[in-house]
Amino acid sequence: MPDFTLPPLPITPTLPELCDALQQGNNVVLQAPPGAGKTTTVPLALLDSPWLGKRNIIMLEPRRLAARSAAARMADLLGEPVGKTVGYQIRAERKSSAQTRILVVTEGILTRLLQSDPELAATALVIFDEFHERNLQGDLALALCLQSQEVLRDDLKLLVMSATLDADTVATLLGDAPVVTSEGRAFPVEVDYLPHREVPEDTRQLTALVSRKIEALMTNEEGSLLAFLPGVREIRAVETSLRERLGGRTDIVIAPLYGDLNKQQQEAAIAPCAHGRRKVVLATNVAETSITIEGIRLVVDAGLMRESRFDPNSGMNRLVTTQISQASATQRTGRAGRLSPGRCLRLWSEATQRGMAAKNTPEILLSDLAPVMLDLAQWGVTEVDELRWLDLPPPGPTAQARALLQSLGALDRENRITDHGHAMLRLGCHPRLAHMMLLGNRLGLAEQACRLAALLSERDIFRGDLRWDRDLHKRLEALGGSHKGSGVDQGAVHRIRQQAKIWRAQLPQIDSPRPQTPDPFDITGVLLGYAYPDRIGKNRHDRERRFLLSNGRGAHFSHDDELAHVDYLVVADLDGQGRDARIQLAARISRDALYEYFDQQIARQTTVRWDDAAGRAVASQQTLLGKLVLDEQPARDLSPQLLSQALLDAIRQRGLRTLPWTREAETLIERVRFLAAHKTEFADLLDDVMLPDWSEDALLASMEAWLLPHLHGLNKLEQLRQLDLKSLLLTQLDWPTQQRLDALAPATIQVPSGSRIAIHYNECPPVLAVRLQEMFGLAQTPSILNGRYPLMIHLLSPARRPVQVTRDLASFWANTYHEVKKELRIKYQKHFWPDDPATAQATSKTKKRMND
Repeated sequence: MPDFTLPPLPITPTLPELCDALQQGNNVVLQAPPGAGKTTTVPLALLDSPWLGKRNIIMLEPRRLAARSAAARMADLLGEPVGKTVGYQIRAERKSSAQTRILVVTEGILTRLLQSDPELAATALVIFDEFHERNLQGDLALALCLQSQEVLRDDLKLLVMSATLDADTVATLLGDAPVVTSEGRAFPVEVDYLPHREVPEDTRQLTALVSRKIEALMTNEEGSLLAFLPGVREIRAVETSLRERLGGRTDIVIAPLYGDLNKQQQEAAIAPCAHGRRKVVLATNVAETSITIEGIRLVVDAGLMRESRFDPNSGMNRLVTTQISQASATQRTGRAGRLSPGRCLRLWSEATQRGMAAKNTPEILLSDLAPVMLDLAQWGVTEVDELRWLDLPPPGPTAQARALLQSLGALDRENRITDHGHAMLRLGCHPRLAHMMLLGNRLGLAEQACRLAALLSERDIFRGDLRWDRDLHKRLEALGGSHKGSGVDQGAVHRIRQQAKIWRAQLPQIDSPRPQTPDPFDITGVLLGYAYPDRIGKNRHDRERRFLLSNGRGAHFSHDDELAHVDYLVVADLDGQGRDARIQLAARISRDALYEYFDQQIARQTTVRWDDAAGRAVASQQTLLGKLVLDEQPARDLSPQLLSQALLDAIRQRGLRTLPWTREAETLIERVRFLAAHKTEFADLLDDVMLPDWSEDALLASMEAWLLPHLHGLNKLEQLRQLDLKSLLLTQLDWPTQQRLDALAPATIQVPSGSRIAIHYNECPPVLAVRLQEMFGLAQTPSILNGRYPLMIHLLSPARRPVQVTRDLASFWANTYHEVKKELRIKYQKHFWPDDPATAQATSKTKKRMND
């Protein structure tokens, strides 16, 4: 190892404690604020540790730019070129050698290293830098390292580092690991907020505001400036605006900085300016951590970021612009204090600051989990809780990811990885794209498939007005060199071609590809359909340019694109929420190609529906691709099962009132609903009673269970009158439940006259409507639920008209009856009205009939 001297940085005094902690134990958490110097200093300080021996250190960085920058800075401190003692490995780029002791990698690389060598036999320490960003692959890699440590390598050391981190939570995950804390940033930063009246109400006002504030700061302050913007679109807009505002300022360099720039452009953005010049760096959150941009002492923070979120309802990712967290704001502010005292202008109010989330939502709770589920299957894990996670992958997206992988043939029904899944994982990209390349290879279309996969992995290569054209096929043509103008990003084209070559070299050799390849106009659509079989779309041919996708969702074109007029297409990229997202990128495909290349996904079935206008069942033979009807022909012979299904469809269209409800059937449902509504209040009585959900929605949804078996042999609506709804509903209740229902909520109750009177459960409380005379002699109010729930008594005249409503019969006899009796004696002179009703004989007869 070369001789070198570590620079004096805020992290330096903490290094002995950190070295001791790693000497004594395997897991350590390092908390060091922005600007402390942990990224480049800690790995170098550990190079002479006795436990390292001849093994190496792997440091995980969340971004390619940060990985390259960290490796370059450490190599510079050693006075060596990158690739000797310090190297890096990112997607499609590696600089390392047999002498490399510190290897800086991005997250997907570490996962692949673990999959190829679960012990990490040549590694003594894995460092997780900037772990607070909670990237999906970072969480996965830590979970895999923890299991490797537990099962295979009890001497593997793990160091988790961050500036803004819930250190205690991470320490607990690492087995109550010690937490080492460094001092704060090297220099103070003055933080300013916007007055509330200046805060923009709309992101469309952002360009003008940011440009104005940058111009003012560059005029009144010294040093270079770093502005944080949510995405590339805003960076380009602000860059254009600033060039107009600062057009005469030759001393100011404007430098964009985001992930899709090439290596030279990124390095130019972070390099020091020439003497006498200053720099304005316009960056996404790629500049939030790990890298030091020379000369920065001013920060303008828009307070926004753009992130991809997975919608499990649609199975699609969507980009959203959202407010950053307080932790991210702290990170961004720290950029101004790395090299000197600085100043940060936050483009939001202090009141907004107090309401911001404390930290970022982990990607594992927001993202498409298909890549993670495939990695876990390769690792041998079938249940996610077998590993230790900071946040367990949520069940909904987990199930959806596994369903996708099964449909792609990557997992079997027991969620074990298949040979095809192993082949997909070796390509190191999203499972959809890997599946497409492998199937394209079998068709003899490896070159086109690899280029399409690389194209879908990058940002759009079309710029300006060309971006409004949604056709992916035209972009593939541009990769072949047909577009040379300024509307094509040549840097992105070069990166795509390089990546396509890497994947092409990894694909297995096919001795005899499928002899018939798709029509040239269908090639892109067929390949894209392999990646997105759930996004094959059929044109609705309406004014809104809408398509129905094979997953049942809707999509539309926002403008009159050429593809809006084709019959079928495959969608690669959608934007927006809800059932009808906007199509951003797609490719046409013919109906013939769907039959030829997607036959395994095509199903043929007879369907039936009720035509209410015609009053009859209508059946058809349908050819289906997912939810798409490719072909439909009338069906002549209808089985009894299909006719029963048609009647069910009619009832769903018309509602439950179509059925022949009797008062007894309705009362049965009302009694069950009554007990269900009071289950919590009378838990001691009802906890063991198995009550079904008999709400109207539930009954409609469950008709296959309780009604369909009784429709056999019926084919007309009028035949429904044969049904005994009470009896068929009773079959859904077991015998003990029926007994408890009769005991706790009986349909009728016997009154003192001997009559059995129905209880009306469609009111709350349930009502017992009974002639007053039939209640003579009863002191207490009749009740249900083992006597604990008094009924509402509607006392009726001999003509069955209400004369009193009460839930306290004793009070009525004592206080109100005598007034009611005066009126009743006049109106109903033939009837018996005793002076003492509480002891009198109950009757339903007149005085004469009583005497007889």
